Amino acid sequence: MSILLNKDSKIIVHGLTGAQGSFHAQQCMDYGSRIVAGVTPGKGGDRHLEVPVFDTAAYAVKTTGADTSLIFVPPPFAADSILEAAYAGIKVIICITEGIPVLDMVRVKKHLKRLASEGCPVTLVGPNCPGVITPGECKAGIMPGYIHKKGGIGVVSRSGTLTYEAVWQLTNSGLGQSTVIGIGGDPVQGMNFVDTLKLFKEDRETRAVVMIGEIGGSAEEDAARFISEHMTKPVFAFVAGKTAPPGRRMGHAGAIVEGNSGTHASKVKALKKAGVCVVENLSHIGGTAAAKLKPKVKAGKK
Repeated sequence: MSILLNKDSKIIVHGLTGAQGSFHAQQCMDYGSRIVAGVTPGKGGDRHLEVPVFDTAAYAVKTTGADTSLIFVPPPFAADSILEAAYAGIKVIICITEGIPVLDMVRVKKHLKRLASEGCPVTLVGPNCPGVITPGECKAGIMPGYIHKKGGIGVVSRSGTLTYEAVWQLTNSGLGQSTVIGIGGDPVQGMNFVDTLKLFKEDRETRAVVMIGEIGGSAEEDAARFISEHMTKPVFAFVAGKTAPPGRRMGHAGAIVEGNSGTHASKVKALKKAGVCVVENLSHIGGTAAAKLKPKVKAGKK
């Protein structure tokens, strides 16, 4: 099993005809993802990368039966693309776009909350994220597909590049991944750690979870509370930003420490208290997970 994406997912790409959309959509298609259409206003009726292009998400969904949107639309228009996909009936929206205004995302969150209250929940991943991949089945994002391997480790991360490093270590340690999700590091986002952990908790084939956090906000502390109260599967974590100076934004818009809130120390303390195996150096996460999980796998096979 997997979460969010599988081999049957039907994806429409918003901004398919643009440079970034074209390049990454082709990479996804080469991986085996079912990209069924593109959405670019004014170019409806064209074909691009051998798939039809539609003016609106609603028409694309009606024609192709798509259930997933992948968004490469420029920042000023990305929020509208998210909402267009949501109101067209798309259930999983993955927004790669970086630099969406915060107030635009506040508006998006308000609409998604209303849809959920009406019985039409939508899962938003991102924005400013690398996307989602279920190894061997479906890739919707900008991550390098070859570093992933099918298996039982769920991975969720606020950082794109640190995700790749953790995945590569897991793969080289013989630990495949069930689904890898980059949730992004913006202050207003879709899925958070708790949302993702809930899905991994219910997925029968996910045996353990690797979580990559960073300074700023309270997402890691919230995750620690959920893990302490609900998770029975092992969780391994790394928190980036230990040496970051207070008050200065580091990388992501949400990676900023204000006073005693969102510090590296507070996050690590909360995760350890919840029983999470926290590594101080990211280069150790693959080996640490393998050392603790592989003996259990062997014992189970005997």
